[in-house]
Amino acid sequence: MTETSRMDRFSGLVICLAVITLATFGGCTWGRGAGQPAWIEGTSRTYPPDQYLIGVGQADSQPAAAERAYAAVAKIFKAEVSAQSRDWEFFLLKEQRGTTQTERRLTLDQITRVTTDKVLQNVRILEGWFDPRSGRHYALAGMNRSQAATAFLERIEELDGAVESDLKESRQGHDLLARLRSLRRAAKNLVLREAYNADLRVVRPSGHGTDPRYHVADLTSELEQFMTAHLAIGVAVTGDQAEPVRRAVMEGLIREGLPVTSRPLGLEAGSAGAEAVVGTEGNGAERPLELLVKGTVRLWKANVPDPQFKYVRWCSDFVIVEAGTQRVVGAVSRAGKEGHLTEGEASAKATKIMQQEVTSELAKTLAGYVYGEVDQPGPTPPAACPKEG
Repeated sequence: MTETSRMDRFSGLVICLAVITLATFGGCTWGRGAGQPAWIEGTSRTYPPDQYLIGVGQADSQPAAAERAYAAVAKIFKAEVSAQSRDWEFFLLKEQRGTTQTERRLTLDQITRVTTDKVLQNVRILEGWFDPRSGRHYALAGMNRSQAATAFLERIEELDGAVESDLKESRQGHDLLARLRSLRRAAKNLVLREAYNADLRVVRPSGHGTDPRYHVADLTSELEQFMTAHLAIGVAVTGDQAEPVRRAVMEGLIREGLPVTSRPLGLEAGSAGAEAVVGTEGNGAERPLELLVKGTVRLWKANVPDPQFKYVRWCSDFVIVEAGTQRVVGAVSRAGKEGHLTEGEASAKATKIMQQEVTSELAKTLAGYVYGEVDQPGPTPPAACPKEG
């Protein structure tokens, strides 16, 4: 989601709330003349600061003034959430690295957007005033601190329960991927919990929140250790430019935070190992889940009638396989054509583009499977490389 679309969404929300509020209260809340109200300077006896959190907006119209008043209140919370995000930085950096920025990845923008929505549910337009001399409209937005604190506490309690449930699931059972996904979900819920806790500190006159039972940094470290101990990903590539493509894919998966190994994986597992996703070693230790990314890449001269440029076609077909069961859990097929002044330059360009596209799609597909961002493996796409012979 772009910065523009995020701002559009936020503006749309506050405009909607402003319009609803104005429609509810009508003109009776909008004074004219008769002296400037004290709240325009940010203070009000009617809405004392120990009971209300307020924001003032001014504009050439009532709706625009109301929108800016809402935004003034929301800005206070967004600043606090951003300040507290240092405590979650390690997890957020882990979420944002690599190439697979999907909607299910947690970012600071998403956190502030979610909590801002909750904040604005508790904000109302309390008063308005029109200055006949300047032609400016003023709006006072505010929230009752006690009511808002109750709403935030309820959400925090819900997330605390979700974290406990996720951690319980992550430490039980034999399905390693289910445990990994539960642990990651617990960390995400804990980040959201702490964002609401930052909001709670804002609305409480004491500035105190409610201490969490767990810490984001600890769960993030536990998640990385779990992945390193229980997941192994290998990459095998055949065909033209196989080794450069293999290195590029491995680097892309590492950037994604996935544990890649250069050692051969157990693809020759017999039928006894094919019944379970995970087993045990001879010493009773849990065997890691092994995933193999394997595929073929090809490049060949394209006969294109062009007097200036030479063209090279490329194709790639990859599958992601569970080594123990031989089950295909993902597939990527891509093809393209690149041109340049010489065949050598066209081939180099084709190799570069192939590496970029294949690496990006494989990282996205594999991360989606490992993290549970796709519900079920999709259908295998048609082969991109033509059959030889």
